[in-house]
This record gives sequence, C-alpha cells and structure tokens, in this order.
Amino acid sequence: MASLISSLIFSSVFTSGYAPGYAKLNKRGGAGGWSPLDSDHYQWLQVDLGSRKQVTAIATQGRYSSSDWTTRYRLLYSDTGRNWKPYHQDGNIWAFAGNSNTESVVRHDLQNPTVARYLRIIPLDWSEEGRIGLRFEIYGCPYWADVINFDGQGVISYRFKMKKMKILKDVIALKFKTSESEGVILHGEGQQGDYITLELRRGRLLLNQYGSILGHTSVTSGSLLDDHHWHSVVIERYRRNVNFTLDQHTQHFRTNGEFDHLDLDYELTFGGMPYSGKPVSGGRRNFKGCMESINYNGENITDLARRKKLDTSSFRNLTFSCVDTHTFPVFFNDTSFLQLPGRRDHNMVSVGFQFRTWNPSGLLLFSSLADGMLELALNNGKVTAHINVTQQKNMHVDISSGSGLNDGEWHDVRFLAKENFAMLTTDGDEASAVRTTSPVQITTGSTYHFGGNVKAKCQASPIQRSFQGCMQLIQVDDQLADLTAVEQGRMGAFENVSLDMCAIIDRCMPNHCEHGGRCSQTWDGFTCTCDGTGYTGATCHTSVYEQSCEAYKHLGRSSDSYWIDPDGSGPLGPFKVICNMTEDKVWTTVVNNLPAQTAVTGSSRERRTVLQLNYSASMEQVTAITNSAEHCEQHVAYACRMSRLLNTPDGTPYTWWVGRGNEKHFYWGGSVPGIQKCACGIERNCTDSKYYCNCDADQKQWRDDSGLLVYKDHLPVSQVAVGDTNRPGSEAKLTVGPFRCYGDRSYWNAASFNTPSSYLHFSTFQGETSADISFYFKTSAPYGVFLENLGNTDFIRLELKSPTVVSFSFDVGNGPVELNVHSPIPLNDDQWHRVSAERNTKEAILQLDQKYKEVRPAPTQGHTRLELYSQLYVGGQRGFLGCIRSLKMNGVTLDLEERALVTPGVKPGCSGHCTSFGMYCRNGGKCVEKYNGYSCDCSTTAYDGPFCSKGQYAYAGTLVKYNLVPEVVAAASSLDEKSVIHNLPVETNLTREDLTFSFSTSTSPSLLVYVSTKTQDYMAVVLRHNGRILVTLQKRSNFRCLSVSLLLAETGYIDPVIIEKYNTPGFVGCLSRVQFNSIAPLKAALRSRGSVPVSHQGKLVESNCGASPLTIPPMSAATDPWHLDAGQVIPDGVNRNSAIIGGIIAVVIFTILCTLVFLIRYMFRHKGTYHTNEAKGGESSESADAAIIGTEANFTETIDESKKEWFI
Repeated sequence: MASLISSLIFSSVFTSGYAPGYAKLNKRGGAGGWSPLDSDHYQWLQVDLGSRKQVTAIATQGRYSSSDWTTRYRLLYSDTGRNWKPYHQDGNIWAFAGNSNTESVVRHDLQNPTVARYLRIIPLDWSEEGRIGLRFEIYGCPYWADVINFDGQGVISYRFKMKKMKILKDVIALKFKTSESEGVILHGEGQQGDYITLELRRGRLLLNQYGSILGHTSVTSGSLLDDHHWHSVVIERYRRNVNFTLDQHTQHFRTNGEFDHLDLDYELTFGGMPYSGKPVSGGRRNFKGCMESINYNGENITDLARRKKLDTSSFRNLTFSCVDTHTFPVFFNDTSFLQLPGRRDHNMVSVGFQFRTWNPSGLLLFSSLADGMLELALNNGKVTAHINVTQQKNMHVDISSGSGLNDGEWHDVRFLAKENFAMLTTDGDEASAVRTTSPVQITTGSTYHFGGNVKAKCQASPIQRSFQGCMQLIQVDDQLADLTAVEQGRMGAFENVSLDMCAIIDRCMPNHCEHGGRCSQTWDGFTCTCDGTGYTGATCHTSVYEQSCEAYKHLGRSSDSYWIDPDGSGPLGPFKVICNMTEDKVWTTVVNNLPAQTAVTGSSRERRTVLQLNYSASMEQVTAITNSAEHCEQHVAYACRMSRLLNTPDGTPYTWWVGRGNEKHFYWGGSVPGIQKCACGIERNCTDSKYYCNCDADQKQWRDDSGLLVYKDHLPVSQVAVGDTNRPGSEAKLTVGPFRCYGDRSYWNAASFNTPSSYLHFSTFQGETSADISFYFKTSAPYGVFLENLGNTDFIRLELKSPTVVSFSFDVGNGPVELNVHSPIPLNDDQWHRVSAERNTKEAILQLDQKYKEVRPAPTQGHTRLELYSQLYVGGQRGFLGCIRSLKMNGVTLDLEERALVTPGVKPGCSGHCTSFGMYCRNGGKCVEKYNGYSCDCSTTAYDGPFCSKGQYAYAGTLVKYNLVPEVVAAASSLDEKSVIHNLPVETNLTREDLTFSFSTSTSPSLLVYVSTKTQDYMAVVLRHNGRILVTLQKRSNFRCLSVSLLLAETGYIDPVIIEKYNTPGFVGCLSRVQFNSIAPLKAALRSRGSVPVSHQGKLVESNCGASPLTIPPMSAATDPWHLDAGQVIPDGVNRNSAIIGGIIAVVIFTILCTLVFLIRYMFRHKGTYHTNEAKGGESSESADAAIIGTEANFTETIDESKKEWFI
C-alpha cells in the first residue's frame, strides 16, 4: 500500500506559505500545512491521483506548530473531477473524525475501499482556538480494468462452446455506471423457455430467472443506480442456490422450480437483448452507459471484445473508454437555496428542471413577480403551481400535476405561464399536462430562487420553505443555467448548497425492516410499518407471540388456539396451533387436511395412490416444534377389507408413509423404526398370528391397524402411499390424526452458576446490525454479569447492577451506551425474572418482566455495525450466582445444559420454579416442583384443571352424598364422644365449618346444600321465594353426612319443614365448586374410582355451567326424593317462576369465625344456660372446646333455642 497523491488544487489559500504543497503528512515546510483564506463550510482540498486508483485509507494531521487543525471532515470522490459522490459507510454520508492537536496522526482504513481518480476533502469542523489546518496522506493500490461504452444500440454476444448448454453453475461479475434508469445488462434464453436476465428497472437492479415449470424467480436489489457512478455486481449460482451481491450487499435465495439446471441456447448477450435488427420487444431498452471487468465463468468478456474474439457487429462505434454525460446536479438541504437570474419585466415565465427527493413536501421554486409572486412546490407528492397577482384584485392561479413524485427517482418539471394561460407538465407526459385559461397578466421579476426563498422564509411554514433533495438540468427562460459560473461566483448566488453532487441516500435499500415490514422514508430517516407481520419494534424485529404453548401456560393462559413463534426473531414466521393445557403436560397440536376415514380405491403396488397431507404450518415450522419437544406423536389408522398393509412377515410393503426427511418408512403406528410391524405385531395379538398386521391377513371382514407413531425425527407424516385396493371387494380407509407434541426443552433449558468465577462460553455472537437477547434469571445475589461479548472496542453486556437495576450496555463505535431499567421490587428475590434486550439501526430497548422498559434512539449519524471477536461468556467472567434459562440470541436458543455438563462450577437445570409460578395455582391448589417447570396439585380443592380453576358441573335430578365419618367411625357412635372424636378424620375441625359453592338457577325456592347428623342437628342452605339465601343451623354434635343436590334423598335426619317449604318441586340449575372444609363432594363424585365415601343418585353430568342457557326441566313430584307427600302443595301464593336469578353467585356462604363453644356461650348468656368446668391442661389444647372435651369425662352441654337462621 503506497501514498497516492499526484497533484493538488484547492478552494482558496490563506497565503502562499499555506499552499497545499506543504500539506503532506509530517512535513514542516512553509507554514506547516494548508489553511484556506476563510474558515467556513465552502472550503475544500482536491487531490488528483493521476489515474483511477483503489483508495483504502486516509490519514490527517493538523498544521505544524499551530492552533489550526480539522476535527471532522467529509470525503468526496470522482472519476472525472465532476459529479462528486460522498463516501458512504453504515448507510450514511460518512463524517470522519479528525485531529485534536497539530502533531498526532489520525488514520482511517476505509470500510468500503473506493476506486477513483479524484478525491476532495471537505472540512466540517475545526479548532476552536484557530482555523482550518490540514496535512494528510491517501493510501491505496493501482487499479486497471477494461472498459466498454454501450450506446444503447449495440450488444456483445458470447457464444457457448457447446450448443444447448445445461448449466448447473454460474459466476457472473461486472461493474457498470449509467445515468439511465432502464436498460438490459445481461440476457440469455433457451429454446425450452428458460432464461436469465439482469436489468435496470426504475434505477433498481432486477434479476429474473426462469427454469422449468413454476420456476420463475425475481429478485430486486439496490436503488438510485442511475447516479452515473460505478456499481459492482456478482451473481453466484449453484443449482438453485444463488448469492446476489450488489455493492457488497449480498442476498441469499433459492430459485423456484423443480430442476437445478438452466436450458439456455448457445449464447449470452451483454448490454441488451439479442440483436435481431428489429425493435426490442416488451418495451425493454438496451443498456446505455459503461461496463468494466465483465467476467462470466472465468472468461474475461471485455478483454475478448477488445481482441475482437466476440461478436460486436451491432455497435455503430465500439469504444473502450467511458463517455461521461455531465448534468451538474445540485444538492439542497433544509437551509439551502440557489438564486439564478432571469429576464426582467417579461410577460412570460418558462422554467424547467429535474428533481429527486424522498420528502412529500417542499418548496421547489419561488420568484417575485413585478406585481405578485410565483411558487412551485411539492405537496403530498404532487407538483403544484401557484401564481398570485396583487394588482388584479388578488387574482391567483392554482394547478397541480403528478403523484407519488417523492419516490427518489428523477422527475422532470416544465412550467409555462403567459397572458391568460398557464401549463404544468411532469415527466414529459402530455397526459400529465394541466392547463388553465384564467385571465391573468404576468410581469416577471429578475431572480428565481430554487430550493428556498431567503426573503420569504418568515412568511410561510418551515416545511413549505425547505426542499431536501437534488436538482439538475435547470432551465430559466428556455436557457440551461450555467452552474459552473455560479460555482465560480460569476453569476447568481447560493447558500448551503453542494454543487456538482447529489448526495441522496436510499435508507430503505437494503431494507432494514425485517419479516416483511414495509419501509418508508424521508430525507433524514426511515420508518417501518409492521402491521400484519406478527412482529413489532422499530425494525419489525421482535415477535409479538410467545415461543410455545409451554410459555403461554406459564403466563397463566388456559387451553385455546394460539399463535406461536418458536424462533422468535428468526426467519420462521408465526403460526397458529392448538394448545391443550392438562394437569401435567402442555400439548401442542398441528392439524392436517386429510379427512378421517378417507376411502382409497383402485391402487396397486405398481400404481399406488399417494395421499398428500398439508398442515396448518410449514414443514420448517413443524420441525421447530419437534426439535424442542420432549415427546411427539401422531395417530394413524388403516381400516381394511381385503387390503394388505405392510405385507408381513417378509413381503414388500404395499403401503408406506413419508415423514419429515422425505424418506419412506415401512412401519406402522404402535411399532418402531426398523421393525416392519403394526401394533398388534408388537403386542402379539394380531387377528392371524402368522402376520404382524391385522390387515395383512387379507380377510373379507373389516379389520383395523392403528396406533401411535412416536419417533419424532420421522414426524409428521407428509404422504401416505396406498397400494392394495384394486382387487374385487378390496377397500381401505385411512386416517392420519393431528400432529401432537408436549414439552418445550428450550423454554426450560437452564444452568445454575454456583461460584462467582463460573461461566459458560459460546462462539462469538453475530449481531452486526440487529441483535436481540432474551432470557430468564433468578438469583439471591445483589449483582452479577449475565453475559458479555467483546470486540476490539465494540462490546455488548447485560448485567444486574444492583438489587433493583438491570443494565444493557454496548458500543458500536460511537462510544459506550448504557440503558438501565429500575424495578420497584428487589430482583434478588430468588424468583424468575424475564429480561429482553434489542439493538438495531434505529434504537436500543431494554425490558424487564414485560413491564418496565427503557428505549434509546440510535444517533442519526455514526457507526451501526456491532463487530465482536471474542467468545460469548454467559454468567460473565466477572461473576454471576444464580440461574439463567431459556437464553435466546437472535432467535437461536443456546444449549446451556449441554455446556454446563462439562463446565466446572456450573450445573445443568435449576430448581425452585414454584417460587415464581406458584401464584398460578388457584383456589388452594398446591404447586409441585418438576425438573422442567411445575404442576398444580388440585386434590385438596373443589377444582381441577392445570391451574385448579376448573370446577363447573350441572345436575339433573341428582343427589350427591358424601359420608363425612367413615363407617368404622360411625359404628362407634354408641361409644362415648371422646372415643369418637379421637377416631375422626384428620381434616375434621370441631370448632369451625367452611362451606363454599357457586350456583346458577332461574327458579325458586329450592334446597342447595344440606349437612346432617344422625341426630336432629343439621345445616341447610336454601334459596327462598324472593331470591335471597337462607342459612339454617341446628347443631349439638358433629356433622356426619353432606348432601349436595338439585333433588336430595334422605341422609340421616331430615327436617320436614325445610323440605316442605323450600324444596318443592326441587332445585333446577347448576351447582359447582362445592367445598365443605377440605371435602369437595362434586369433584370426588366425578373423579373418584371407589376409594372415596361418596355416592350419587340419578344422572351426574359434567358441564360448562352458564356457557349456554339451561335446558333442564323441572322435576316432577313423583321423582323428587325429598317429596314427603304427593298431595302436599305449599300454598305460599308465590309464583316460583317469577324469581329469575342469573349469573353465578360465588363464595356462599358460611364461616364460623370463632369457636362454636364461645359463640354458643356468648348467645346463651341471655337466652340459655351453658355449664362447663375448665380443666387443667387446657392450655396445651388447640382450643377451649378441645380442652373441655378431652379432659372432662362427664362433659355435658345444655342448649336452649339452639336452632338459628341467617338471611343473606
């Protein structure tokens, strides 16, 4: 690499001692470097390298022994010394950091080496103590290439050495530059219809390939390619895999179709379609511009053309140098204007220009007329013309033309106005011409302001006063403006304008909006619209869905259909599955389109019937579920009559199925890979023991072979080929069930870090322009580093900085950035917390527990690529104590458990899930720890389901009876009370009863719950005629039996008054969630298998009560087990059907908050008597009642007025 400076020119010089000849690096001659006459933004220093060179680096110093240096500068380059282009890096016009003193050298290696002959350094900022000062050096390499100029007519024909080539592999490389937005660069075509075309369309590069049926592929790359600067293209194709690279941006894709080769004719043409002497068909233009270094599969096409080895006869004048067409563009920012002179006091206005911009609005032209004003503006993508003549009673003209003109392409504008006539035309289209014949007289002024108006800036809104974009080919009074004279100061004026340069940038190419997000832009930035993509964020990077059904369960969700995204921000899109949350497993189900019992006829071994299964998700999406699942299965069934299946024991199978890997499988449901059997063959219970499948017996009766396929690497079933249904009487019916999996190993993949020095290491994290990290952690330590990855200066780190602060810090070259999220509660509480962090070209985000978030916008200028080199350390080299699980980086789950197995100080897995998820076990359910997660034990509650939240049941003419005291204990009722008490179940509480239930009904009155004893004591909850609840209690001894009913049968003592008054004709409706102390009678009746002392009379139906209107009819007196006398009718005079009670009245009813003895003692201080003698040792008993009963053999109690009622 060598110094390249040949000669220098400059905008100005302070004195002769400050000339650029003294501006070489480390030189001290003259004044020690270059300084211009004025230190402002219009100064530049230009280098002529003598010929085109590849520039790779630039270095700068301040002026020797002075206070003059340049702190920031821009680099422009050109082949001709005209039409400059600014150096781009990270999607922006790059500003290089300069010097902070006079002697230190600051060198920058160009990220994108540039080929040019001329360079310009534009100082942007300089020393506050002095002025612009500069010494510099340019580094690079020689460059040479064959160049061909294409005139838009001629093409170069390259003929293959073999006719009708079948091409598997192509490598095409070339460079081009043009000022045209349309043109065919390369074309090849075959007799079978195959073709390949590379062409410019609206300034974008379009690659079309067609090969075989349904094999059309079209890919677009780049934009603004009509800027008359060199662009590099490389196309690498092997079979159907293609790398398409434009200016170092590569797209990887796979072509459509079924075949790998292209059937082309014997030639390819460069520069256009094959020459036939006829106009090019399809409206396609040939390429007009320059190409160099054309290479096809190792052949140098430009060299062959120079040596006349190729057919170039279609060229009128073939030249091997680039003919430049110069248009002198002008670049405007939001504070720019360009002033040009015009004819004064003329009765006609004629102006024209071309412009390009991304902004929908902006002022294009302003001119003060002798008696009014003229304005051309861009409003919402349309060009509008406004003329206002003040001396004609404010006569004005408003016309508009075009639409969508803020698309970044060049658009031509022509405006003509004269007496009583005005016309506005865009893009030379007569259809766009808008005319008006309004009576108006025009007298021109002397100046035209393009891109802004200095005098009128305060008279209009800023958005109307500013134009950001480029203009060229400016005409005033039908004369092309001499912008070179303007640059030299010989005419006109300008402010903040960059002449001979168009610095437009397409911020949507390459598209930073991921996952199909739609990119839109203005001059300063871009935005992404993510609607309908399933992703969110500034660049549509983050999935809005959870990764699996397991994740939804741990958010407390119930069984339903959900969208999942297994790889998060990865390439797989979200898809819908059915999630079934059971007590111990979470099933994920993907359905297929094959109807159950699909009949198959007319198939034979030679001509099988192939049934194709399509799933509600793609095979890649289903594979993602399978890879992370603990277990997968799919049920298959083959019903047959004289239709053989696998042709066991030793024959060639008639039927097979194809799985995920497109391989044929010859085993059936219930068997395993490698064993050509059905389930009955494994279990040895086939209809005919000579065969391993029921259907292989070939019997005339209907038989069936069915079972589960469980080898998940083969699943799901994608095809079934049936081959034995063509004989007379032969029939078969095939069923392939949905694909089901449970478990999500990636969600529970965890590691425990047991020492401060322990960590896991992985390969370098690749997240250059877009990175996301998510994981769960739990710890009792106050701080620790979760993970970090380092580069030379770049880094990325996530850490717990304090018990309440999580930090996300990184550096992409613009200096360290740190985001902190504060939690209102301590995070070292040994519970799981979720952290997600994202960095992209637009912003950085840190989120904690999906609640607390900090967002930091990215700088509009600066580095955007994160360059890391070291290994990724999880747990951090600076220490973390605790657990990390489900660590995902850019959609890829890191296998912490596998790495922890071989790492000292780190153990796979992590216990203690109930501390975080136990809250989802509702209604008293107990959280049970599992290796991968948790489950809810609902055995001691009135509920069931995965979260102990399911508990609704309906009954029709049913009695449920639960014996509270087992028969053995009941038989001891003849013994003394003390012995009975000691034999009661552990759950029995003599001093407190808790009863809860829910019900729904539309009739009254009715009996809801009745708790009885063998004596005349009881507790009853009834619904009265007026819809109110009545609780009746009469108790002298312990309860023995609990009955829950719509219609109840005799259970011990029955109070006839209660039954006669409140249970005719009986309860009609739903009862649910019934719990008496620790007893759940309804759940026991539905779930028990005979081990629980529960029974029921009538039909017991489990139902989603309240989900639909009740249709249970009222019970007749003949079937009412509570009915005392068929002739008795309660003459209450109340219309029972008038009581309409809707909804579920939850949590009825009854808690005695203090001990029954003290309650009764309190009540009978005034109405009755209570005798007791407190014995010694009572202080050690659980209650006063227990102390009395346990120590006094002759304990008695006397209660008067013992029957009590409460109304609710």
